[in-house]
Amino acid sequence: MKVNQELSILFWLWKAKQTNDGLVPVYVRITLNGLRDQFSSGKKINADHWNEETGFAVKACKDAASINAYITLTTKELEKAYDQLCNEHDVVTAKMVKDHFLHKPEPKASLMHAFKIHNDEFAEKVSKGKGSPGTLARYDRLQRKVEAFLKKKFKANDIALDQMQYSFASRFYHYLLMEDIDENTSMKYVKTLKQVMAKAVTEGMIAQSPINNFKCSYKDPDRDYLEMDEIIKMYNKEITCQRIAEVRDVYLFCCFTGYAFETVYALRPENIFTGVDGGLWISKDRAKSGTEETVPLFPIALAIIEKYKRHPYCVNENKLLPVNCNQRYNSYLKELADICGINKHLTTHTARHTFATTVTLENDVPIETVSKMLGHKDMRTTQIYAKITKRKISNNMKALHEKLFENNGTLRMSSFGNINEVATHKEPH
Repeated sequence: MKVNQELSILFWLWKAKQTNDGLVPVYVRITLNGLRDQFSSGKKINADHWNEETGFAVKACKDAASINAYITLTTKELEKAYDQLCNEHDVVTAKMVKDHFLHKPEPKASLMHAFKIHNDEFAEKVSKGKGSPGTLARYDRLQRKVEAFLKKKFKANDIALDQMQYSFASRFYHYLLMEDIDENTSMKYVKTLKQVMAKAVTEGMIAQSPINNFKCSYKDPDRDYLEMDEIIKMYNKEITCQRIAEVRDVYLFCCFTGYAFETVYALRPENIFTGVDGGLWISKDRAKSGTEETVPLFPIALAIIEKYKRHPYCVNENKLLPVNCNQRYNSYLKELADICGINKHLTTHTARHTFATTVTLENDVPIETVSKMLGHKDMRTTQIYAKITKRKISNNMKALHEKLFENNGTLRMSSFGNINEVATHKEPH
């Protein structure tokens, strides 16, 4: 391609260097004032996929987009190198243009480049079923928020990693708070940003993360869950609207299994099996952590499964229950709470809290067992749910009362051994 009277740039195939797999290297030839120089582009292509007239790859080539993008960009960069050299020297040769182009300094690693490497790699995991689409969406959301932060605070679309300082994390956190994002969610965004920066370190893009020592702290939120009387009220409520009735049943199923929305949405009939006790159990790996959640099916959960065995959606999609999309499900839960007279903000996750608190821990199921059923990798995660409720205190103190006292209120002698010996015993001098 002739750029001007003096300079022309040609992309051509050096067929003599065809590889064993039939690919031919693409070379770049610079001709300036009748003298030429050339270099390899590093690209290879099947000769049948090359258009000699245009000097571009044809659409049939699977790598056409990247090869053609390289050709377009390289042409522009060579023109830029030529113009710059002409401003600096009286005589410019093809070799000078080539050397200037090939020895140009590498662009500094940037935050957006770090995001691309991090998110693209995780997207590959998702495509292989080794990562959660929800987590990938969270990474993409974070990138958009960082981009908006850079535009507002730095009037820029990107920032070099070596220009970032420790204060970047605290300023980003403050920005999120001012965007009406709650404290815990804002802190989680910063924590995820630290993961992206840690990936940049492992990729050799930067020696160390400037925000690595930023401490992410969280406030323990009040987590809504249903009391047993509220569960019973919801279970017994006559609901004529089919969509609300289905949401009620799915929600109650989660209350008695502890499954989160993404897990119950993915359940299929084959997830049910007969346990060692002869009863029916259900098992599914959590999309979030990949850990197994295996729980026994209580009668209410079994009745709900049986109810929807022949539901058209369940039959056609091979699903266990007719679960709506997350947004619609949460919207319908608000209607359900109003219909049942429950003055709480029900979400897809309050059912999981209900299972952990009201159904299991309040009934003295060991926290280790609850942790296993919830699919938690760390007991500390389960302890978030282990609130000391009034009902739990009442149950424990009632059991203590029965252990210590007779029906008439007198102390049980067996509880303390010989009460007289206890009362009269004196420490030796």
